[in-house]
Amino acid sequence: MGMKEITIVGAGLSGITAARYLKENGVEDVLLVDKGRSVGGRLATRRMADGKADHGAQFFTVRTNELEHEVQDWLGNEWIRKWYGNDYPRYTAVNGMNGLAKKLAEGLTVSLDTKVIKIKKEESGYRLFDEKGRSWQSKKVILTVPVPQTVQLLKESEVSVGDAVMKQLKRIAFLPTYVGLFHFQSPTSLPEDGQIDHDLPDGVERLVDHKKKGISEDTIVSVYMTGDWSRRHFGDDYVMSLIKEKTEDFFDWSNLESEQLKKWRYAQAKETYPASYLDLLGDGTLLSAGDAFLRPDDEAGRTRFESAYLSGKDVSLFLTGNSFD
Repeated sequence: MGMKEITIVGAGLSGITAARYLKENGVEDVLLVDKGRSVGGRLATRRMADGKADHGAQFFTVRTNELEHEVQDWLGNEWIRKWYGNDYPRYTAVNGMNGLAKKLAEGLTVSLDTKVIKIKKEESGYRLFDEKGRSWQSKKVILTVPVPQTVQLLKESEVSVGDAVMKQLKRIAFLPTYVGLFHFQSPTSLPEDGQIDHDLPDGVERLVDHKKKGISEDTIVSVYMTGDWSRRHFGDDYVMSLIKEKTEDFFDWSNLESEQLKKWRYAQAKETYPASYLDLLGDGTLLSAGDAFLRPDDEAGRTRFESAYLSGKDVSLFLTGNSFD
């Protein structure tokens, strides 16, 4: 791959946003790498039979003028639409959330199926190694993978990150999330907009009918469990049975065609970092960013689509000598 100006590890929303803003500010030689088969991270959409389902982020909301400006462009391009909520709109992608990620990544240099396992500090910058034995050089590196994965990568690397910085990273703790995906032969009784997020059984966070949501030809349902419930049952071999038992009052299980279980190990940050990125060495060459890195004035105070977007934007503007609006 040769020498890169900047390598971004992790092609979720933060990584994509950072790459886009770097390019807009004149940094052309940016490489975006990810261990997965698609960009997007938790902007994830899975096909089932003749249907599909979002099984990561279902929607996003907007609090800042910066994201609102982007949203107006995305609406104009017909990449997204308002899903529900008149006073506080929830936006979703018209072809699934992963479709939005792919649109945002168009024109970027991306290497998928590339898991970085080690970083070595060199005089000219860094050398990155992947699990297939490949390596390349990069003057600067942005790590946007979930923080526990960043911590593990740094432990395996030849980079002198101080104990105080590592301690800060280790404080950023995550909760997992289980998502049950169900293909039904007949329509569900969920509301017309296809979702319920209130008055649900303990441990159930949200129910979504993706046919009613407008992205699926078949009736595909996502059942999202809460972080606390998922943590308590993480690794149990009977999780799917528990999910079905919890939601038996909402669905006719005799009409079930097929089912899948998705497990997100790092779905939501229980503890966040009070800045939109962290300069790991203090010299602006190795940085950590992502949805768990929140601006000090963040009103929501939790990980979400917008915090991922702002983190990616801010770290890119820091590297190009700009400041956020």
